[in-house]
Amino acid sequence: MKASPRISDAEWQIMKIVWKLAPCSAQQVIDELAMSTSWSATTIKTLLNRLLRKGALDFTKTGKSYLYSPAWTEEECRGLEAQSFLDRVFDGALSPMLAHFVRAKKLGKKDLQELERLLKEK
Repeated sequence: MKASPRISDAEWQIMKIVWKLAPCSAQQVIDELAMSTSWSATTIKTLLNRLLRKGALDFTKTGKSYLYSPAWTEEECRGLEAQSFLDRVFDGALSPMLAHFVRAKKLGKKDLQELERLLKEK
């Protein structure tokens, strides 16, 4: 199995777009990010290249353009990131993490019902 990529906050923004649009060009990523960031095209291309080097993205060359696709699914990356967070912040213990978030966040009726359903499944 390939080693999991460590993705920075900025790179997560790139990945979310690639997951949504794949396969996509650098210009498509730039256009999408223009709506929510003030990053230059150079910055975005640098982030794309970083993600390629980390193995988070794959590409195919079509003419003079590159089309980017994710090498990992969004679910795989979320799972790896969640496990990393759990290990770093809560020493791998799930109960203290859940207790923290339940106490810290206001939960609506739907949230509580979903948590109950998930716990009953386990």
